Amino acid sequence: MKTTMIIPSYWARESFLGTRASDVTYDHPTPLDQQGTLKRTLESLAVLNDKDFDLVVLAIANAEDIQQRVETKVSNIISSTPCPIKVHLFSHSHLSRIHEAIRNAGGERFVRLLKLQGYSNIRNMCLFLPHLLASDIAVLIDDDEVFEDPDFMKKARDFIGRTFKGTFVGAVAGFYLQPDGDWLIKREKRPWMDHWDKVEKMNEAFREIIGKGPRLKETPFVFGGNMIVHRDIFRRIPFDPVMTRGEDIDFLINIKMFGHTFFLDNTLAIKHLPPSKSHPIWKQLRQDIYRFMFERAKLLDQEPLDNMIHVSAEELDPYPGAFLKADLEDKIEKASTILANQYLADNKSADAAEALTNIEIAKRGVAIEGNIFRRFIQTKELWEDMMECVMQAELREELKGSFSCS
Repeated sequence: MKTTMIIPSYWARESFLGTRASDVTYDHPTPLDQQGTLKRTLESLAVLNDKDFDLVVLAIANAEDIQQRVETKVSNIISSTPCPIKVHLFSHSHLSRIHEAIRNAGGERFVRLLKLQGYSNIRNMCLFLPHLLASDIAVLIDDDEVFEDPDFMKKARDFIGRTFKGTFVGAVAGFYLQPDGDWLIKREKRPWMDHWDKVEKMNEAFREIIGKGPRLKETPFVFGGNMIVHRDIFRRIPFDPVMTRGEDIDFLINIKMFGHTFFLDNTLAIKHLPPSKSHPIWKQLRQDIYRFMFERAKLLDQEPLDNMIHVSAEELDPYPGAFLKADLEDKIEKASTILANQYLADNKSADAAEALTNIEIAKRGVAIEGNIFRRFIQTKELWEDMMECVMQAELREELKGSFSCS
């Protein structure tokens, strides 16, 4: 089956210039005056026994004024890195040409679905581009990872597109190996974590799904940087653009709502070597608050529709289900209060205020117009129309011409 691997790479202006309020927030974009992790990822591809796939690197700027420099920077990294696979570069200039071609074909309504801004939109580009390249399989990888298993691509293809115990396998997740080689998360326990037991719940889920047989099993969690998606899924079901965080697990929920199973292969590992996060704890907690509130709101907003099934928070236990239930606000209030008191003890009054603001955010609820579930259904219908439109031979060839190879 024809396969396309997609690797997003996130960039920011030079480190000495700092950030601006208008910059898009990503976990750890690489400043333009640094080399970043992409080169290491590309070099690690040499370990793979199976190199029969297309490779696309997305060069993503967190600010409009640096888009051209980011494109040039990533192009230079690709061209200067020995890589056993031809690399297609896709960045903001290529997206502009895609938009123009789609508009010229009468597809103005589709343009809003194709963006290089925000995690969900970028993940959707990771589905759209394999479709454009007429691939059967999309392999989603991140640029802070390295391949260590020579059989990674063989394993990635072992089940996808087949039937397993009577169920079609349309989506398979692998898992992350931590820098120490383990798949459990090790983090120093802080008092506020007594009420925000995210790491404990994640490890509980990991032990059950990754740490036990059989090799392939249904999973309540997935990793966006180690994900295999079949065309029968990515032509029909997108990531939800309203999700600013946690887009990978939300994608799992979307798939599950439409009667599909997301499996995890407990042999499909990739080493995860992310730079340390620079965001303060209150901000990391706030990002989690938003993601869980959005996901819970989508579950609560579900309505009975044809060819859909109702998904409950309990089906996603222990993680993320533990954070999608009625006690979410209580967890947020208790954890944020303790965190604020810790900040005050450390004479960090501004950080303490931000921690308490997290409680107010939870009380206000999801700040989005309308019903999240209905909005996603509308997005899904538009996505299907767009993917069908792109299958027109003449338009597909024109859009493919927007790629550049390094």
